[in-house]
Amino acid sequence: MRSINVPAALALAFVVGAGLTAPAGAGAFGDDFWNHWGDGQAELATYDLTYPRYGELREGTAVTIFVTETFSDEARVKADPGVHAKSDEFPVMKLNLVQDFATGIYDYNMMTSVFVALASRHGRGAGAASKVSFSSQEWCGQVYHQILPGEESLRHQVHSYFDGEADQNNTLSYPEKGLLEDVLLHWARGLAAPFLTPGEERDVTVLRSTESSRILHRPLDWAPGRLSRGSATKEITVPAGTFEVETLRVEIGGDDARTWTFFVDTEKPRLIVRWESTDGRRADLVAATRMKYWEMHGNHDEDALATLGLTPRERRTP
Repeated sequence: MRSINVPAALALAFVVGAGLTAPAGAGAFGDDFWNHWGDGQAELATYDLTYPRYGELREGTAVTIFVTETFSDEARVKADPGVHAKSDEFPVMKLNLVQDFATGIYDYNMMTSVFVALASRHGRGAGAASKVSFSSQEWCGQVYHQILPGEESLRHQVHSYFDGEADQNNTLSYPEKGLLEDVLLHWARGLAAPFLTPGEERDVTVLRSTESSRILHRPLDWAPGRLSRGSATKEITVPAGTFEVETLRVEIGGDDARTWTFFVDTEKPRLIVRWESTDGRRADLVAATRMKYWEMHGNHDEDALATLGLTPRERRTP
């Protein structure tokens, strides 16, 4: 039995064939995928967030925005129509993860953007990361971190307020079984490689996330990891309702070892109902819907926030 607390007309509705179409050689991302995700809309979901910072658990909000886009290989940005050669363009699944929480009198505002290629690119098959960018703003200062994966290596740039970090340009190896921790929300939904069957486990090498690099003030590094997808399902209840879910885990070893657990709706499009980590992070689904949010920027559009369990910001809120 499954229930969700958003209006049925909005929750997960889609129009077939209104946007992008399946590219040749899309592999795991075939017609079934594009009939849903190629409709020209974005999926927005909100979560009650718990985040450990400065030795205490903080309460906040997380928002995920999943949407397909056409990407430029050369520029590594969304390709505007008619600007780039067709040979330079390829489809991606973009995730914008926004996390906001307060620490004492000031708040943290963090955003991670992850672009997963939906066709073979950069010497890797469909489902590999094409770009990651991360930014963090709080009252002490701000950080921007970008990763550009290639076939055998990945380039990353850091611009930071904090002493000892400042401006950096670095290159890391990219092992054949390398997986970026920033991609795990894609991976848990079956939107990024490697694709596991129920009951399967697999060893990988994990690149610790840009978010962890910022929070812990440590350089990016690779760590041993193990992926697993459970074979049984169970019911869990979150603010959005009650869901039948399957469980996927990612164990990351070495220094700063932790385990991620993702509870994923068994029904398509496989919403993440909850994610949590052994370091205390947790997010519980509040609501989800599909819309062209980039067109909803008028003052009157604030009413749509209610469908996501959100309210407009108070005027005096920073």
